[in-house]
Amino acid sequence: MNDVARPFELRRLRLLHEFAQRGTIAEVAAATSYSPSTVSQQLDILAREAGTALLERDGRRVRLTEAGRTLARHAARMLELDEAAHAELAASRGAPTVVRIAVMPTAAQALVPRALGLLDEREPTLRLESVEMSPEEGLRELATRAFDLVVAEQYPGHAREFREGFDRVLLGPDPVRLAIGPDDPARDIAELADRPWILEPRGTAVRDWAVQQCRAAGFDPDVRFEGTDLTTHIRMAAAGRAVAMLPDMVWTGDRATVRLIDLPGAPVREIFAAVRTSSRDSRAITAVQTALRDALAAHRPR
Repeated sequence: MNDVARPFELRRLRLLHEFAQRGTIAEVAAATSYSPSTVSQQLDILAREAGTALLERDGRRVRLTEAGRTLARHAARMLELDEAAHAELAASRGAPTVVRIAVMPTAAQALVPRALGLLDEREPTLRLESVEMSPEEGLRELATRAFDLVVAEQYPGHAREFREGFDRVLLGPDPVRLAIGPDDPARDIAELADRPWILEPRGTAVRDWAVQQCRAAGFDPDVRFEGTDLTTHIRMAAAGRAVAMLPDMVWTGDRATVRLIDLPGAPVREIFAAVRTSSRDSRAITAVQTALRDALAAHRPR
């Protein structure tokens, strides 16, 4: 009699999926609250169940084997089915539908409060949970199923990588302008070559794009200040201490403390929502997307 293959344990498949997304045992351990030794042990057990090696040495690191990549793809689909089953059962017993989103800081301030108001009217049983997070981190966590939707942005000529298994929905445009002190006489970006600048940290898409705008105007910006909190950028510009390059979405209140200058070509960044392809037909996620899009359309900086 042939041996019957034992079913894979979902918990171990989830660890394999996490490794496929994160790339190291240490990162999987940090994300799942297991110790690294426990993660390694569980993946070793999964390999014995699979009857083949799932990880192999690559110098000082480990990576997935071809069999590991194959099983990781199947693990992603199994996790999708598990997620869908839990969602349907929750709906059948009348439990509130929960949608978890990761939102970049400007959207968290400008869009989420208004979107919540719209959802209260349209989907009163829906529970929206939001975490403020950079687009780079949010998109990675979307793949690990930590979130159902991520609000992110991309700049002209700096499109974000398209990842298999993700769908994007455009929420709308967001103009980007220069912000300078109210008494600064500059009229365009070329006249700001000798000013100190405040930009976001190196390695971010917005930093790379902002530097390119300056180079197109004939200079490299003198970046003396860095920060992820755009409130700091606003205050530095308002004090006349630095030039900032800011999206209109940041202006949720009075912006009379700075003077705004249009960039050449009046560029806009695209605000989009990313979801897993497996959940794009979810009524709840679609409702959240629509509320965020309507919130952006209604945003009128003052």
